[in-house]
Order: sequence, then structure tokens, then C-alpha cells
Amino acid sequence: MNTRRHFIKNALGLSSLLLGGAFFIGSCGNGEKAAKDTGKSHKPASCSDLSGISEEEIEKRKRLGYVEETPIPDNKCGNCKLYLPPGEGESCGTCSLFKGPVEENGYCTYYAPLS
Repeated sequence: MNTRRHFIKNALGLSSLLLGGAFFIGSCGNGEKAAKDTGKSHKPASCSDLSGISEEEIEKRKRLGYVEETPIPDNKCGNCKLYLPPGEGESCGTCSLFKGPVEENGYCTYYAPLS
């Protein structure tokens, strides 16, 4: 049985996914030059280490409202569709929306639940 609560929950999840997708697509083809990378592979010392990240990408993280500790316990990067888990030997994950290390317990305004 569908309830209003179930409908609202699904609508919020779908709208978050659509907004994240629209932002992602919009940032790909706007004709602007991509953010400058150093060209070197940089392994951050911690998930707070933004030393290898350009100022533009740091501003993008801020605009998306990324924080290292989620204010909503059930909504965190670790259970978001946009989160990319850390590789072997890495302690921080990444996000498909912005560059740089991401805490598994982090959060941003484009959170899209896995289920």
C-alpha cells in the first residue's frame, strides 16, 4: 500500500538524483576549460587534505555543501549513489561530482540514496 510518506520519500530521492545528474551533465559540456590538475597522482595524507586540489574544485565542494561529518545520520556519502569507495591501500573515497578525498561519513546537498 502506498502511503503519502512513502510517496514523499521516493519523490525526494528521485529529485535528488535528478538534480545531481543535471549538475553533473551541466558541468561536463559548458565549454569552459576543465579545472587545472597538477598532472601528478596525489595521495592525500588524510580525507581533509586538499593540497592537490585546485581552488575551483575546492569552491565546488563548498557550493555543494560538502561536510566531513553528516548532520543527518542516515544520509552519508557511504550510502550515496555518487560516492566512489576507496581503492586498495586508500583511506578516502571520492565523489563523481567533485574532485578530492571524501569521508565515508561526509554529506552534501546532492545526496542520492542507494535504494
